[in-house]
Amino acid sequence: MMRKMISVASVFLSLSLTLTAYPATASPLILEKKFTNCAALNKVYPGGVAKSAKWVNKGGKIKNKPTVNAKVYNENVGKDRDKDGIACEN
Repeated sequence: MMRKMISVASVFLSLSLTLTAYPATASPLILEKKFTNCAALNKVYPGGVAKSAKWVNKGGKIKNKPTVNAKVYNENVGKDRDKDGIACEN
């Protein structure tokens, strides 16, 4: 019985360490950084990043809805080529 309890505890510990080391979503440190280019940004944000929820796409047709995140947008404002408030729209 004691061996079974130790085994169950080690499984929980192992799972918690795994989940901490490899989160299902990107960590805030990754999410609020300056990306080197739009390809890198689109790996994390497939539709690009909008500075506000009132975004209006001025470019061509987009495939994915952008994520609203003012901090990430401000870090990557140079990647908003058409100046519509969406960086790296896709």
